[in-house]
Amino acid sequence: MMQPTIRDYCADDLQRIQAITISGFDGVSIAQNIHNQLGPVGGHDWTWHKARAIEDDVEHPQAAVFVAEIDHQVVGVITTRVDLESGIGLIPNLAVDASVQGQGLGRKLLQHALAHFRACGLTTAHIETLDQNPIGQHLYPAVGFREVARQIHYAQDLTAGNASE
Repeated sequence: MMQPTIRDYCADDLQRIQAITISGFDGVSIAQNIHNQLGPVGGHDWTWHKARAIEDDVEHPQAAVFVAEIDHQVVGVITTRVDLESGIGLIPNLAVDASVQGQGLGRKLLQHALAHFRACGLTTAHIETLDQNPIGQHLYPAVGFREVARQIHYAQDLTAGNASE
């Protein structure tokens, strides 16, 4: 693999990073789990919801989004949020194109985000993964993250006749 370049996100990257994120989160997405168990939400499938989450990430006022390029082709993305008051940096999304997975690009994006957090003066970084995501469960501790809690997500269909009273 050629050496990737990591740079700041620009608006022209949006569709590409949405596509990479949807592909990368296939099988490891809360939105997909909800869709698979309850059907489309708001008339949209899980990919629409994931693409919208990326739009929210890039538009968030505390966001910094970085993309990885190889030969001027975007092949990875990491979205971050910086909360200076709390000292916490959050990583909502990390995704790498299937064509370059397993070559250390996710690690490089994480390291870039962590360096960004340090440069901002933050003291803690936070990232989440699902128990069905073995890549995240391996990669995050390998980069220095520690598991601090487990969470269970519930969903309920609120359409007529489906809600428990």
